[in-house]
Amino acid sequence: MQAGRAEQGAEQTNGALRLRVSGVVQGVGFRPFVHRLAARHALRGWVRNTTGDVEIAVAGEVLELERFVAAIAAEAPPLARVDRVEREPADDADLGPFRIVESDGAGDRGQWVSPDVATCEECEAELFDPENRRHRYPFITCTNCGPRYSVIERMPYDRERTSMRAFAQCPECRREYDGMGDRRYHSETNSCPVCGPRLSFLDRRGAEIVAAGPIESAAAVIRGGGIVAVRGVGGFHLACDATSEHAVARLRRGKHRDGKPLAVMVRGLADARALALVSDDEAEWLRRPSRPIVVLDAREGSPVPASVSGGLSTIGVMLAYTPVHLLLLEAVGRPLVMTSGNHSGEPLAASLSEALCDLAEVADAYLTHDRDIVARIDDSVLRVPRGAAKDAADRAPAILMRRARGFAPLPLSLPVPATTPIVAVGPHLKNTLCLAVGRDAYVSAHVGDLETLDTAEHWQNVYDGMRGLFRIEPAVVARDLHPGYLSTRIAGDLGIAHVLEVQHHHAHVAAVAAEYGITEPVIGIAFDGTGYGDDGHTWGAEILVADLVNYRRAAHLQYAPLPGGDLAARSPWRVALGYASLAPEAREAFAMAWQGVSSAAVRTVERQIDERVNTPVASSMGRLFDAAAAVLGVCRESRFEGEAAIQLESRAARHRADPLPYNAVQQGDGHFEFDPLPLLVALGDRARRGDDVGRLAAAFHESVAEGTAALVGSLAAREGISRVALGGGVFQNARLLTSLTGRLERRGLQVLTARSLPPNDGAVSYGQAVVAAARLAIG
Repeated sequence: MQAGRAEQGAEQTNGALRLRVSGVVQGVGFRPFVHRLAARHALRGWVRNTTGDVEIAVAGEVLELERFVAAIAAEAPPLARVDRVEREPADDADLGPFRIVESDGAGDRGQWVSPDVATCEECEAELFDPENRRHRYPFITCTNCGPRYSVIERMPYDRERTSMRAFAQCPECRREYDGMGDRRYHSETNSCPVCGPRLSFLDRRGAEIVAAGPIESAAAVIRGGGIVAVRGVGGFHLACDATSEHAVARLRRGKHRDGKPLAVMVRGLADARALALVSDDEAEWLRRPSRPIVVLDAREGSPVPASVSGGLSTIGVMLAYTPVHLLLLEAVGRPLVMTSGNHSGEPLAASLSEALCDLAEVADAYLTHDRDIVARIDDSVLRVPRGAAKDAADRAPAILMRRARGFAPLPLSLPVPATTPIVAVGPHLKNTLCLAVGRDAYVSAHVGDLETLDTAEHWQNVYDGMRGLFRIEPAVVARDLHPGYLSTRIAGDLGIAHVLEVQHHHAHVAAVAAEYGITEPVIGIAFDGTGYGDDGHTWGAEILVADLVNYRRAAHLQYAPLPGGDLAARSPWRVALGYASLAPEAREAFAMAWQGVSSAAVRTVERQIDERVNTPVASSMGRLFDAAAAVLGVCRESRFEGEAAIQLESRAARHRADPLPYNAVQQGDGHFEFDPLPLLVALGDRARRGDDVGRLAAAFHESVAEGTAALVGSLAAREGISRVALGGGVFQNARLLTSLTGRLERRGLQVLTARSLPPNDGAVSYGQAVVAAARLAIG
């Protein structure tokens, strides 16, 4: 009797489970973590990757099983993101000592894929340790760092399904790979100088030079004022000495990039502080494994000339994120300009053949390697607005300006599940695409502007790659309303019969609301350059009452002529002339806008406006910023998209000012229209009197913020809505975003801003997918 009770007790104290763990759990050291965890809790069983998640069979004492399950999420590796753990009882028969078993490649479930990750501190220490066998090895990695998305061909994540399969591990690397206690246990990118990828240095014609080491040869070219095309994780950078005016000017000429700011790479945080003022929050973003470019306030007396930043008061800085970068920066001994290896507007060069063709005009030499890049991916860019509330983890939010390396292709959640797989083709400019199924929306990295056949081909390659990687076959395509966009043509060429059209600004608002899981109506403020409106006109300063399915235009900026159409976006003085035509008495106040422009050109544009020749009308906040910049004499011609607004914000920095008149007038049909002319006239008059232009630029920002907040507060009260979603590229402007957010919150409103995606058109594909999924759900 006693023995029977003992056997029954043993049965009750032992058990077995089958677990499925979903999230970012492949390529992040998760299987080695699970193996060590099982050993700690004296459990038997196995762990393996599958096409959709990580599967675990485990048996042992019930108490230890429960502790094991709890620790899976609580103690997961730093790069992992456990979304859910599904469990069911199992038979513990045939479970031997715990081990990692062969992956299961069957099935059609998609799997989250880890982004590429910066070199970790341990690998960096080994890189510069003369006693380590990987001393100065340019491809050192471990389970905690290195390339992921850029080398993965398909899931589950194993070496044979990545571009590392070309490099068989040597016996010593294999011992590390098989050793449970080793940091490189099951590290699929593991290699060393004996067995791994090889770095090489080529002259401008592509001939290899072996007289000195590749790093030393590249550093010598850069120190001599030359430009080197450096092949990194996701493609080529163009690198030069950031302290050399001559080198920077040469790079700009070769890249056809006159004034757009260039990013600077440094080795560590102390080097960043020598170039810029770095807050604790900005430092935290710089050091993250994603290693984005962070836009910082430039430090006076910096060794980097103002020409690198195009004369702005800010500078974009990133820390080195690969061993090649670390070695090159050490060898050069100076900060480096590191800008995308392409001509402006074209896709990033990823292969050596592309670089030799596309970069021949600008590169003096090439520092390259023989590991294939599966997914080309650019650097991410962000800025940290000052004074913004921190998140639940006490981290400062950032305004993403480009979401790419380090962030993509992690999915976002859909508030309304996509019952049918969706592809959202995205917008015309700053394009991304989005694949959605169930609750998951996979937003691509930055694709670029769909204005060339090369970019359209790149879009197709990204689509094909994501479709295969995530095992999604779309049956619905979501696209913009504009009939003439290349994205619209791409949508038609996909051969998918079910097409849903989504208005551009509704997509902006829906994208922000969806980030927060909001399905109820919000007041949406969509401020950007241009988007095709329901009335066939150009929209861009819209206040919508919207949910994820429908919207109503509640207010907008007064329509104004845009002489020359898209040309007006590059010539702010033209936009100012368009506004001046609405009130001839304002023309004198606007005179600084076309100062220096030939009288013949001014008369031609005025005639173009009068006769409505290629002069669409637009309600555009982006163009209002252009007009204000011209009226204040800050920027009359833009060398790149958004320059006038960027210059205006830069001039407003560190200035305080009270708002000037900027009010909305209710129209006969009940909606409101903002009249910006009194504001522009006041700016022009004060500038001509000699008032400080920086203070006037600040007053413009505060006027738009206060006028918008006042109207939205009234609308929210009338509609019974407490949430406001801010979307559109104008909200990359930290001054406007911070001021408007504060004014809305003081009116008792909850403000939703873009966090996981940029506020600009990079979020539109996600917004299109969100709206499409919500509409499909109601039939």
